Amino acid sequence: MSTGRFGVRAGVRDWAIAVGVAAALLVTGLSGQHSDTYLDLLGYALLAAGGLGLAARRRAPVPVLAVTGLCAVGYQAAGFDVPAVAYLFAVYAAVRAGHRTITVAASVTMLALLPLAALASGLHDTGEAFAQARGALELAWLIAAGAAGEALRQAERRADEAERTREETALRRADEERLRIARELHDSLTHQISIIKVQAEVAVHVARKRGEQVPEALLAIQEAGREATRELRATLEALRDDDTTPPRGLDHVAELVERARTTGLDATLTIEGQRPDVPAAVDRTVYRIVQESLTNIARHAAAATASVRIDYRPDALAIRIDDDGEATPDTAPVPGVGLLGMRERVTALGGHLRAAPRGEGGFSVQAELPVDRTS
Repeated sequence: MSTGRFGVRAGVRDWAIAVGVAAALLVTGLSGQHSDTYLDLLGYALLAAGGLGLAARRRAPVPVLAVTGLCAVGYQAAGFDVPAVAYLFAVYAAVRAGHRTITVAASVTMLALLPLAALASGLHDTGEAFAQARGALELAWLIAAGAAGEALRQAERRADEAERTREETALRRADEERLRIARELHDSLTHQISIIKVQAEVAVHVARKRGEQVPEALLAIQEAGREATRELRATLEALRDDDTTPPRGLDHVAELVERARTTGLDATLTIEGQRPDVPAAVDRTVYRIVQESLTNIARHAAAATASVRIDYRPDALAIRIDDDGEATPDTAPVPGVGLLGMRERVTALGGHLRAAPRGEGGFSVQAELPVDRTS
């Protein structure tokens, strides 16, 4: 059901059942012989209240059990020989919710009080009073209501357990597949790329030692080897990242900025606003955006300065990373894997991202992430 277990449709169904039971009790009560006294009015009110109280049986099964039981005792004492149908519904709901001990205790109390209520209604024959009480609350129906509630509760619990087991199995398989891919990449690529990188560096070193001019192609191979090594290392770290690894988040952004400074980039960090309770997914995404942006600046922007700005707002978290590199509005950026990954992360969290050259020169990455819609 799309509206959920306690949604609109369930509420309408509960009220429909409650009104139907109340109507049935009132019709049964009206079919009897009664005089227009205040006890009759009280009896009709208790019949209606016992039935209508069932509308809250999902939200408050124990109070509804008590109310329907008291109403049944009350209208029996007022002289209404009407079955305690509402109480049987309440027994079913209470057992289904898991309140078995309370339900048994309440039912035993009802079995004791109904004969007393029948005697209080004016019956002087004890046997007849017990017969009326037995008719109002047949023990077999009481047991059946409790058994039905217990059976459904057990079925729902098994269904919940099966759903949780499926989710845990899916997560475990995803983790296993991610680690398998990481091992395959490590075994198949790391060794070969390392050989290329080492051979290129040795060739460059030998050429420079001999005083020869290093070919541009050789320098390109050397840089490509270094770049491939860094990319592969980052990919392997991402694949191996799971719940056992301490996540990187907002608390580690300052480390990224400090690391960027060690490369010669004049990087600054500005934080505005009071930090709210940020969801874990938003926390990790902010770190990845800043990390990828600073990495791109160091590799491609030829920038001297960079600024990271984090703005905590009432319902959102805004990030902006600017640099003074060579990008201009006339040069459209080519979206790489890193930029696409940032956009996918932000979109998945219901936010939006803008990455484009600035009018005054340089490049700007801006993201806004909601902090009240993400869990």
